[in-house]
Amino acid sequence: MSDVVPFPKAVSLALVVAANLIGCSINVHAESVRLTMLYDAVGADPRFVKDWGFATLVEYGGRRILFDTGNDADIFAHNVRAAGIDLETIDFAVVSHRHGDHSSGLNHLLETNPDIVVYAPKENFGVFGARLPGSFYPRAESLPDHMRYFGGAARESLEFGSPWPDANFELVGETTEIAPGFHLIALNGHWGVDLEVVEISLAIETPVGLVLIIGCGHPTVERIVAAAASVADQPVYAIIGGLHLLPAPRHEVKRVARTLRDEFGVRHVAPSHCTGEHAFEIFREVFRDDYVYAGLGERIELPVADR
Repeated sequence: MSDVVPFPKAVSLALVVAANLIGCSINVHAESVRLTMLYDAVGADPRFVKDWGFATLVEYGGRRILFDTGNDADIFAHNVRAAGIDLETIDFAVVSHRHGDHSSGLNHLLETNPDIVVYAPKENFGVFGARLPGSFYPRAESLPDHMRYFGGAARESLEFGSPWPDANFELVGETTEIAPGFHLIALNGHWGVDLEVVEISLAIETPVGLVLIIGCGHPTVERIVAAAASVADQPVYAIIGGLHLLPAPRHEVKRVARTLRDEFGVRHVAPSHCTGEHAFEIFREVFRDDYVYAGLGERIELPVADR
């Protein structure tokens, strides 16, 4: 990247995205959060294969974090190669929730980097594996042993398997700081027709506030923003990812956008994936120059030096 005179932060994000579209590179600031969008159904770069799902590479403070893995392992592998990313250099991965459009690329990730730590939601019967106390089911002592679970010899705990039995999962059931300044925000939520799901978002502390990466926003973006700001005692500076506003009417999307801008003080938004086309339009109208296009293949730099 070539050095340039720093631009005002309000316009620097738009300049970076525009430079990517025309094949140029801009170094907005040496201290920035970089995101490479690896999986989505929206994008302008023909080198990448569009599909429904989400994945992004997050780089900050010397750490490289893969957040979600998309809907198809082969497409994920293709897009990773197109972006020139070596998955063996990833420090750890985060899978936001159990839905296949965020987790199916795990097969490729684990083939490439089998020992990587993967942070995933802890659920009673989650697809990433789980453990319950053996007392979770009531006993019927009057039954003969052959009609009772485990012949009547109750186990202290029951472990449940995963499609990825050899993966190095770290299951997250509550909001956790996994590295200095890197928080996983765990919340239950459902939206529209979806069943309840535990979803984790990534909140990164920076000198100008939190950079918040959201996979799908099932707990609602407002709850995620409030929880992140409370845990890290910082306002949210930027939001990137899926906001799950597809089923929401336009007036509700507009309310959410204005609430994020006016009440939470969010400076930049880069919505993608399940946010919805109408929501893309509304967020761009509300945030104007502080709206960032985050289509598949984009490399986004968020300047986070002290203002």
